[in-house]
Amino acid sequence: MPFRSPAQAGAHLQPAQEMDSRLRGKPELVYRSVHMKRLLLPLALLATLSACGMKPLYSNGTQGAVSTTLGDVAVAPIQGRAGWLVKNALDDKLGAIGNGDQRFRLQVVLDDQITGFGLLANDQVTRERRTLRARYQLVDITSGETVLDATAASDAGIDIVSSEYATIAAENRALENLSLEIADQIVTRLSLFAREVSAAQ
Repeated sequence: MPFRSPAQAGAHLQPAQEMDSRLRGKPELVYRSVHMKRLLLPLALLATLSACGMKPLYSNGTQGAVSTTLGDVAVAPIQGRAGWLVKNALDDKLGAIGNGDQRFRLQVVLDDQITGFGLLANDQVTRERRTLRARYQLVDITSGETVLDATAASDAGIDIVSSEYATIAAENRALENLSLEIADQIVTRLSLFAREVSAAQ
């Protein structure tokens, strides 16, 4: 790099300093500048990943191997309210990609637990933790072989308030959010499995 005198270096930095002075006192311009940086950062990361040879799960759109496998999955009924929520979430995520074929059956068993903690001096519970765990198996319908056996789990903290109705409502909201999280984890794992199978062929 050629040597620059202090004067040359100052001249080089002057435009940036002028830009900073223009932004100072104008919060809307500062917001736009920061917003643009946030928009450009993911694009830069995607470009870096592409250069490294990494591909997104759905690199070939709905005709890709991952999408085809997800579309071939039928979700078996799951017991309980949590099971109903998880199955609906899975049907939404898989059905949107599905092509009507059912090569695989997804079997899910859930364990939904609520535990109290944060006891006061009078042994009154002030906090609860709701934990939802899932063990799921992907079964080849034709052969009956279990091709994937995995687990997923998520939990959420719940504040206990004086209103029993409000506490129950908070518990229900937690279950809804946990069910979506479990469904997301399952679909992500199924996508990775499909990617691995496609790469091995």
